Amino acid sequence: MNKEFVRVLCDVHCEWDGTPPRYRLYVNDELFAERTYTHKDEYLEEDIQIEAEPGQYSIHYELIEPHSASLRVENMRVVHGKGEFTKGMLEIYQ
Repeated sequence: MNKEFVRVLCDVHCEWDGTPPRYRLYVNDELFAERTYTHKDEYLEEDIQIEAEPGQYSIHYELIEPHSASLRVENMRVVHGKGEFTKGMLEIYQ
């Protein structure tokens, strides 16, 4: 089966005090990124580039312990390629 390329954008919001928190981004169970969130009072537009076989994929974030932060991800959208979000899952089409 041929792989398809999709580019996903999402808005990452984080509220924190003290030491900047670190977070991880996963597509299914594959670690895609680990970052330190250093932007106060701003959100980040995360750019996720995926080349994969058609199918369903979960994209999720987690804060890394220890942390005193809250992380919110909004507005997940496919901006390039054959795919869309349905019920919180990324569906990549052939």
